[in-house]
Amino acid sequence: MKAKTTFPVSRGAKVVSRSRLEQTEFSPSWVVRHVNDAPGYKLELIDRIRIGVTKLEWKELISSIGENEKEFEHVLPSSISSMQKKPRYDKETSERIYEISRLFGLGYQVFDSPDLFREWLWTPSKALGGKKPFDLLDSSFGFELVENEIIRIQHNVYS
Repeated sequence: MKAKTTFPVSRGAKVVSRSRLEQTEFSPSWVVRHVNDAPGYKLELIDRIRIGVTKLEWKELISSIGENEKEFEHVLPSSISSMQKKPRYDKETSERIYEISRLFGLGYQVFDSPDLFREWLWTPSKALGGKKPFDLLDSSFGFELVENEIIRIQHNVYS
């Protein structure tokens, strides 16, 4: 089995203990660190999406990727202010949160660094029509385009 790669957390995010990480298996922040694990894990993620991501899981994800909620306001189908009021999110919002998790996990893996991946996300890309990859994340098609571009970079196939 391939060794798991861990990435440093920047921007002052709190460190989560190992026992806490084990308790949150299949949470969005778990997906960032285990993007290629267990072939059947996607079935578990579908169940988790149907149940709904909790506010705590969302906060842990934001903390683990070193971002802030405000940056994702245009990406999520719910406003940040309405998300603050709910303990658990609907299926559409939960699915987008897991898409974010998978994308960041893949990006960290391909770019070997959270900082390099973030820099790429915020830099206009010729392959994406001169748009910043992050600006395309407000739709499933945008996620697909960005993910495909990351995979092309992974395999040294540039557009």
